[in-house]
Amino acid sequence: MSRPGAAALLSFLIPGVGQLYNGDILRGVFWLIITPGFWIGTGGLLGWVCHFIAAATAHSRAEEKELRRLPAW
Repeated sequence: MSRPGAAALLSFLIPGVGQLYNGDILRGVFWLIITPGFWIGTGGLLGWVCHFIAAATAHSRAEEKELRRLPAW
């Protein structure tokens, strides 16, 4: 069971960890590889963009999974 807030926070701190927390292994590995590349390749300018996008996607995926678990009335 993943919580959206926890997934977003984890992925904001270390992009990819929130996706791993959600069980999205390939997405997590993608962000773990891409983010350092953006930090280094752009001299730090686009690294923050990866942090925000990774956090937002981790949050939305956790919400989707949470909604699928709820019973449909």
